[in-house]
Amino acid sequence: MSTADYDRLSLNTMTTKGFTLREAVEAAAGAGLGGIGLWRDRVAEEGLDTAAKLVREHGLRVSSLCRGGFLTGADATAAFDDNRRAIEEAATLGTAELVLVVGGLVDRDLPEARRRVADRLDELVPYAVEHDVRLALEPLHPVFCADRAVISTLAQALALAAPYPASAVGVVVDTFHVWWDPDLAAGIAEAGAQRRISAYQVCDWLVPMAADPLVSRGMMGDGVIDFAAITALVRDAGYDGDVEVEIFNEKVWATAGHTVIETMKQRYRDLVAPALTAG
Repeated sequence: MSTADYDRLSLNTMTTKGFTLREAVEAAAGAGLGGIGLWRDRVAEEGLDTAAKLVREHGLRVSSLCRGGFLTGADATAAFDDNRRAIEEAATLGTAELVLVVGGLVDRDLPEARRRVADRLDELVPYAVEHDVRLALEPLHPVFCADRAVISTLAQALALAAPYPASAVGVVVDTFHVWWDPDLAAGIAEAGAQRRISAYQVCDWLVPMAADPLVSRGMMGDGVIDFAAITALVRDAGYDGDVEVEIFNEKVWATAGHTVIETMKQRYRDLVAPALTAG
């Protein structure tokens, strides 16, 4: 593949956790990638305005900002304030997509937790619209329902998004979190029909899982996910945006960042890119 063929490939800064933001931006641009997905902690280390300038100067798109959300806690004001700051950061960085991990269980009361998500999302939408930022709801695998996200499927995310314009609330298709869903094809098709696919994030589901499920995300091809099949669904749904590689994995983090990026490019080329264009 030529350099141009990696234009849709985006490096999420969590994948190269050992890199500073500057190192990640320089490495992504040097590798011919078109995008970078930013985590707020890395942005804060560099400073918001400096980070925005750095990305612009290297000619990269910001595919998404991670993350806002955590809407289920007892302190609604704190949640709103943090998410408002995240929206402002996304606007300054030049990305339209703020990923929301909605938050986990509340006192064993799952319906109440989901009610809080809906209510607090409703409060955030006007502020996001004002800043031309879309709130990208990310369903997480059910193993994370208790502590991170009480929405687990695209269908649930789309139901939350339904009251709002597609330009205001979208959904994230993350292979690690949705590959298992028996209704995945229908969910992706519906998200595409509504023009709500905010981001396509890829990494693999490793077997056996790590003791901490959070760091069980692997490089594409190292686990069980059929990337050709899911990518084809996303393609057929009309998504033509960036493909963001987001990996939480101790072994990957211990590997030199430039080596990780080269492996990422090779796996993208072999396992993902062919399905982006095949008819």
